[in-house]
Amino acid sequence: MGAKISGEGKLLRIFIEENDQWCGKALYQAIVELAKEQGLAGATVLKGVDGFGANSRQHYANLMSTTNDHPIIVEIVDSIEYIDKILPKLESMVKNGLISIQPVQVIKYSHENKQKKLSF
Repeated sequence: MGAKISGEGKLLRIFIEENDQWCGKALYQAIVELAKEQGLAGATVLKGVDGFGANSRQHYANLMSTTNDHPIIVEIVDSIEYIDKILPKLESMVKNGLISIQPVQVIKYSHENKQKKLSF
């Protein structure tokens, strides 16, 4: 039986482009690696079908397209402490994009032997 952890946390969303780079790799991959290195609970990369940002340039998926110019959202949900810890590094990594943070009520079920100690 899994353990239930609940409490207040933060949802961090990072809106970038698929072709954005950080130190020679895709920015979204670098963000996921950073989250893992810093011990965050997890990160999810979502690939957008259509969208535009501050420059008003529209990015859209096309069945015939071979470009890597799709909108990307990286989502991370964790305790307030862990999100606040990673935010300064993310701000330096995201040169063109948007970072948003929202309070969330977290309800998490996990296997007891793999449970991360969260400060919820």
